[in-house]
Amino acid sequence: MSQHGVGSRAVTRSVAFLTAGVLAVPALAGCGSEDPSGKPLAGQDIQPAPRDRIADGGTLRWAVDSVPDTLNTFQSDADATTTRVAQAVLPSMFRMDASGRPERNPDYLESAEVVETEPKQVVLYKLNQQAVWSDGREIGAADFAAQWRALSGKDTAYWTARNAGYDRIQKIERGDSALEVRVTFSRPYADWRSLFSPLYPKDVMGTPDSFNDGARKKLKVTAGPFTVKKVDAKDEKITLARNPRWWGEPTKLSEIVLRTVPRDKRASELAAGTLDLAEIDPAAARRITLAARPHSSGSPLMGPGADRSAAESLRSWAVANGSDEDAADEETVARKKLRRAAVKYARQQRALSGFEVRKSLEPAYTQLALNGAEGPLTDERVRRAVARALDRKELAQAVLKPLGLPAVPVGSHLALSGQAHYADNSGALGGQDTKEAQALLADAGWVRGGPVEEQKKEKAAGPEGEEADDSGEDDKAQHGPDPAGHLARDGKQYQQHQGGAPGAYAPRGTAAPANQEAARLAKNGKALTLRFVLPSGPGSRTLRTVADRISRMLERVGIGTEISKVSDESYFKDHIASGQYDLALYSWPATAYPATDARPVFAKPVPAADGSLNVEQNYTRVGTDQVDQLFDEAVATLDEGESRSLIRKADSRIWAAAGSIPLFQRPQLLAARKNLVNAGAFGFGTPFYEDMGFLKKGAKPASGPSAKGSSAR
Repeated sequence: MSQHGVGSRAVTRSVAFLTAGVLAVPALAGCGSEDPSGKPLAGQDIQPAPRDRIADGGTLRWAVDSVPDTLNTFQSDADATTTRVAQAVLPSMFRMDASGRPERNPDYLESAEVVETEPKQVVLYKLNQQAVWSDGREIGAADFAAQWRALSGKDTAYWTARNAGYDRIQKIERGDSALEVRVTFSRPYADWRSLFSPLYPKDVMGTPDSFNDGARKKLKVTAGPFTVKKVDAKDEKITLARNPRWWGEPTKLSEIVLRTVPRDKRASELAAGTLDLAEIDPAAARRITLAARPHSSGSPLMGPGADRSAAESLRSWAVANGSDEDAADEETVARKKLRRAAVKYARQQRALSGFEVRKSLEPAYTQLALNGAEGPLTDERVRRAVARALDRKELAQAVLKPLGLPAVPVGSHLALSGQAHYADNSGALGGQDTKEAQALLADAGWVRGGPVEEQKKEKAAGPEGEEADDSGEDDKAQHGPDPAGHLARDGKQYQQHQGGAPGAYAPRGTAAPANQEAARLAKNGKALTLRFVLPSGPGSRTLRTVADRISRMLERVGIGTEISKVSDESYFKDHIASGQYDLALYSWPATAYPATDARPVFAKPVPAADGSLNVEQNYTRVGTDQVDQLFDEAVATLDEGESRSLIRKADSRIWAAAGSIPLFQRPQLLAARKNLVNAGAFGFGTPFYEDMGFLKKGAKPASGPSAKGSSAR
């Protein structure tokens, strides 16, 4: 998830409506003997190989979306590349396994456990005696204490983006030896494993100045398999080099170069031989898959001119050889240009045959957000009607089936299949049911064919509400009652300097015609039309295709949609974060610690001191006191089973409120050089950077795409 904001909300919720039997919440999954968490829908695809088959040395050239503004993950402008660098160069007490569950990292921890619960919770960390910073100093209690003080929220001179969990710590002290760290909490904290991952040296965390500025463009002291060799803002790349003081399994690669490459340029860069690993879109994935097939370079199915019919080709030849000299010259130039493009494409295809597509599902899901702050969606019945109109399985299949990935709708807001807190709680709201959706709308007073007053033409909703220009930056399309017809922008916290990752994975859909306005539902002279805001960039085609399908589903129950396409740059800042939308698609990442990380996403908005509404990350502006209470209880219990039960109950209530509808887990597609091993589509798992490398000449990887296991060591 990668974006945030604040907006107003004018919703009055009826607790009785939710709890008096009008909307029954089914018995929680997980209360019986069967574990409802299931297994990951897709495993890692990283071409695993034992370490003895991997060559010593080499440089991995890895495409990223940006060189980050900071290398401090706890600052507001940190991004995905910040996290990638931190994973490679800094300690993490716990890491994610292939099921998205935290596991102790033995490179840094011998053990970590709760040793006391009364009168206070105490966690004792026993550190790996070999663990040292790159300057030779042992990792110890001083580093833990410095990070706690910086992130506790007590000193506002530290410009931190978050302090969850650290604000519950009372003190940190050395244990019986220098290898032991005792952390005492002022209040019980279930998600204590989320802390100190990553852990920065006290050199970074020790003072506000060093925290705010000392780790933005450099990290002098590290403690991972790699160190930060150079951050080159001009050439937009970060070079990581082997850490000579690394005590774990010897690092195979000599260097990793993370270089900014726009997603629409990655196929060309791969073909040019300047990249070894890159996340790609489905179009590039199809090219690489086709290139790997025998005799595919001359395939007529793709490339410049591939979509020309025989008649079009014949016409082109006729014009180029016709009596109209001007037209002939123009067509001849066009034919030569097309021929050169086809030759270039064929050359690229030959080069791409050295790559393969590795695919899994991202630890993130795409949702439909319903803004409950104003308009028809303030009425819970209308929100529930929208949800009941959706065929979530159809939407998942549209995005994932063409990619050969499991097309299973997500059943939880708070975890994904395979994670400890997962359970399919969608039954709290119910599945697709046109009649039920229509009944809910009728109960809310919306009737088909009612009188509609003529509305003044709205201005396009740019930052100042200015009208759209001819550039199509705020492009609108009405979806009328005639029914006809993929991934979302990242929904992480919006920050001024942080852009969302592209989310498009499928061709653009076709807008439905608007020719039956008289049949639309209406109330008090107004038609039931919802503004569906979407980003307009080329990286969001999948999102727009999904939106088109959703619009058609809504039309079947009498809900109209007005598609409004806005620039990628303004999508979150000026629309989602500020509440200028009715419907929107964006994504949230999965977390192993939903009691901590998901609470601000679903917390009930509260008035701020200045009269505005503090929505934290809850951009739907829909929340309840009951959900907040369940989160608070879950984070404060040290009984892991009880905490999971409370999280699942909170998820059921979130489904019932119908502020957001999880749709599908996001696809993860990576192009990888065929001899690159232990790297690719990592799914839930944290990468093992020390195991990445290139096969020795003549060596073969382990059989089949799988998570890293004993075969990789």
